[in-house]
Amino acid sequence: MSNNNQAPQLQIDLSPEKASGVYSNFAIISHSHAEFIVDFASTLPGTPKAQVVSRIVLAPEHAKRLAMAMQENVMRYEQEYGKIDLNAQPAMQGAAPKTANPFGSSQGEA
Repeated sequence: MSNNNQAPQLQIDLSPEKASGVYSNFAIISHSHAEFIVDFASTLPGTPKAQVVSRIVLAPEHAKRLAMAMQENVMRYEQEYGKIDLNAQPAMQGAAPKTANPFGSSQGEA
């Protein structure tokens, strides 16, 4: 009799439509006592309205796991590629910033 304590691996089905992803440069996070809601949106400079491209609804436990996983991945990214500087200025006059910041704030807000 084998003593296999490994959990079965979860297989994930990723359709071609979902595999291409959607671009988001803005997120709005809200919550109630029962769930967290993350609206991912896309906006362009000079436009008055952001378009929500995806909404994710999470149980509080999953939201916390996601936050921890994101933090771990940011740390891994910075170890491999260097620190992410939220206050970075464009290298040249008129050059676009490395990441979109539609509100001009250097604060790490969601």
